Amino acid sequence: MNTSSTIQHYLNDVTSNSPTPGGGNVSAFCGALAASLGIMVCNLTVGKKKYADVEKEVITLRDSLQELQTDLLKDAQLDNEAFDNVMAAFKLPKGTPEEQEKRKLQIEAATLEAAQVPFTVIEKCSTVLPLLCKIGKIGNQNSLSDAAVGCYLVTAAANGAYMNVLINCNSLPDSKDAALLLAAAEKNIALIQENTKVIVQSIMKKLKPLEL
Repeated sequence: MNTSSTIQHYLNDVTSNSPTPGGGNVSAFCGALAASLGIMVCNLTVGKKKYADVEKEVITLRDSLQELQTDLLKDAQLDNEAFDNVMAAFKLPKGTPEEQEKRKLQIEAATLEAAQVPFTVIEKCSTVLPLLCKIGKIGNQNSLSDAAVGCYLVTAAANGAYMNVLINCNSLPDSKDAALLLAAAEKNIALIQENTKVIVQSIMKKLKPLEL
C-alpha cells in the first residue's frame, strides 16, 4: 500500500471504477488501523507513573503492534498485486491446447495466491487481537474505548479478508490446497469472532455505569 498517499487519494482510489484497491486491500488496512489504536493506547500508558510497573510490558506490546501494523500495510499492497496477477493470467493466449493448459495452470496458481494473501491477514488479525486485549487490561484505562474499537476493527478486517479467501477458493473447486486454506480460514475467523465478543464485553463492563 502506498503509505505516502493522502487519505483522500486512497478513498478516491477505492471509489473509482478500478477493481483495486478493493475489499481485500481495505480489510488489511482495517487491520493496520486496529494495530494503530493499540499502539496509541500503549503510548498513552508509557511514561505515566500510575502504570510504571507495567511499562516494560507495554513497550513490548507496542513493538509487536508496530511490526504487525507494518506487515498489514504490506499485505494491503500485496492484495492489489495478487489481483493484478490473476487478471494477467486470464489474458494469456489460448489459441492452442498447450497455451490453454498453460493459461489454466497460471490462473489456478494466481488465484490460490490471491486467496493466500487475505489468509495471512486473518492470521495477523489473530495475533493483533490478544495484544489489544492485553493492553486493554494493563494499559491506560482512560483509553479502554480505543482498545475496544481496535477489537471491532480486527473483526472487520478478518471478516473482510475471509470473504476474499472464500471467493478465490470457491473458484478452485478441485484444489486440495484451496480446500485446506478455506478450512483453516473458517477456523481462525470463528475464534476471532468469539474472542472479540468476550473481550469487548469485558471492556463494556468496565465502561458501563452501574445501574441504579
